[in-house]
Amino acid sequence: MAALVAQPMVTPVPSTPPSVDPARLEAHVKKLSVDFYPRSFEHAAILARTAAYIEEQFKEAGAQVSTQDVVVDEMRYKNVVARFGPERGRLLVIGAHYDSHGGTPGADDNASGIAGLLELAHLLGKSAPGRPVELVAYTLEEPPHFRSPHMGSVWHARALKAAGRDVELMLSLEMIGYFSDSPGSQAYPLSAMKVAYPDRGNFIALVGQFGDFGLSRSVKAAMSGATDLPVYSLNAPAFVQGVDFSDHRSYWAQGYPALMVTDTAFMRNRNYHRPGDTFDKLDYKRMAMVVQSVYAVLGRD
Repeated sequence: MAALVAQPMVTPVPSTPPSVDPARLEAHVKKLSVDFYPRSFEHAAILARTAAYIEEQFKEAGAQVSTQDVVVDEMRYKNVVARFGPERGRLLVIGAHYDSHGGTPGADDNASGIAGLLELAHLLGKSAPGRPVELVAYTLEEPPHFRSPHMGSVWHARALKAAGRDVELMLSLEMIGYFSDSPGSQAYPLSAMKVAYPDRGNFIALVGQFGDFGLSRSVKAAMSGATDLPVYSLNAPAFVQGVDFSDHRSYWAQGYPALMVTDTAFMRNRNYHRPGDTFDKLDYKRMAMVVQSVYAVLGRD
C-alpha cells in the first residue's frame, strides 16, 4: 500500500449547491442509451446524432458551444464543447465520453457521465462561474481507440496545450450512476485496499495520479461538503488497474492536472461493457448528488 494514498482525514468544506433533478438525469440517460443505440465507433451516423443532441442541450443551457473535429481513417467524429464564465484565467475542464462499447446500451458507461455534464451546463447557465469552464463531450474513448491518439480527449488536451492554455484542473466523469448498499458489492484491484475502503458500493470515488495529493484533498473536501454522499479518494500509479481507465489520462500526457470521478466501473457494476448496462439499473438520486458535488468543485479556493 506504500504506493497508494487514500487521503484520510480530509475536512469537508460545507456548501449548498443548487438541486439537481434525478428525473432529468434519467431522461438524458434513457435518450442516449435507447434512442441513440448503439453508440460505438462503427456507427458514425448514430454518434453524429448523439453529438447533435448534446450540442442542442448545451445551447439550451446558455453555453457558448463549439465542436472539434476528430478525424480517424478519413472518418470525421466530433467533440462537443460548452464554455461558461470569463474567457481568461485558469481553465477548469469537466469532460465525459459519449460513445459506448461495442453493441452495449452504455447507460452507466457512459451516458451517466454525459447526463451529468448536461445538468452541470443547466446549473452553470443559471449562474455563470467566476472562472473559465469548459464542459467537453468526447468521442472515441472506447476500444479500439482507447489509449490511442484517436481518443477525442487526446485531441482536446493537445489543442489546449498548443494554444498555451493554463489548465487548473480536469475532471473526467466516468460512470457515475451505479450504486449498491449490498455487503460485498464493491471490489478492488488490490486486496489490501479492503482495509481502507468499504465493501459496499455506496460511494463515489475520486482517482488521481500518485503525487497529486494536495489537488485530491482540495477536490475531495469540496465534494464531501456538498452532499451526504460519501466520497473516497485514491492516488496511485497508473499501473494500478483502473487508475487511468478514462479521458483524464489524455490530460496527464500533456502535463495537466486531472482526476477521475467514478462509481468504479467493473469493480462494482457487473454489467460493465455488457448488454445489461441499461438505464433502469442506475440510481438517479445518488447520481444527482454526484453532479452537485462536482458543481461544488467550481467554488473551491
